[in-house]
Amino acid sequence: MKKHILVVDDEAQICSLLQTVLTMNGYRISTVGTATAARLILQSDPPSLIIMDQQLEDSDGLTLAEEIWKTMPDIPILLLTGQILDSTVIQELSGKKVSSYLSKTTPLKTLCNEVRRLLGDSAPKT
Repeated sequence: MKKHILVVDDEAQICSLLQTVLTMNGYRISTVGTATAARLILQSDPPSLIIMDQQLEDSDGLTLAEEIWKTMPDIPILLLTGQILDSTVIQELSGKKVSSYLSKTTPLKTLCNEVRRLLGDSAPKT
């Protein structure tokens, strides 16, 4: 059974790109653009991993991450953001239970490697 990844980003192009790349890497992907929609997916089809933007239309990623962690602490959260965060903010993220942080400019190969690491998956066979 394919592991389920929930992508939460209000940029449709980012959702589409991640859906394409991660599906090619063998994952089942759900994409949503709001925190409200993410909450519905979390209730109906809990993912193995959440990839989330920091800035959302109806919330921010840190607030949503804290909310998710309180009810589903075992689901890793990868914060994928266009914002540049300093070391103080990254330490705060750890306190908010974000498992990892990557910039949206991170190469896709690095992103896929981080997804595999967070899910405990081995490297793909080439």
